[in-house]
Amino acid sequence: MNTINRTTEKEDVKISVKMKLSALWAALMFLYIYADYFSLYKPGQMEEVMAGRMGPFPVTQASLLTAAILMLIPAVMVFLPLALKPGVGRWANIILGALYTAVNIGNLVGETWAFYLLFGIVEMALTLLIVGYAWTWRNAEA
Repeated sequence: MNTINRTTEKEDVKISVKMKLSALWAALMFLYIYADYFSLYKPGQMEEVMAGRMGPFPVTQASLLTAAILMLIPAVMVFLPLALKPGVGRWANIILGALYTAVNIGNLVGETWAFYLLFGIVEMALTLLIVGYAWTWRNAEA
């Protein structure tokens, strides 16, 4: 019995790129949710919401649909790296990771609140990690 404990205790388990990508997308979603939630506490933010504004944009069917699509993609990407074939999954992660890096940069333009800058920087680090892991992902693991 001691042999089993000694062996498994110090063994480092290799985590597949698919699992790493899935975990990165999940972490990214948590950061998006918390950043948006904390943003509601900024002075004047609730008045903006009640006035029908979402940041610089008026709240319309189109703006809410766009926001929904923008958040649906990373949410679905929690699952897709695990389900897609490696070649398709690799390119989906590279393209979407790069796209969301650009989205995160755009979100920080003109931002002055430190908490939001922190969230944005960490979000960019995660999306760049997604691109990096996907870029170096080889079919040998598949």
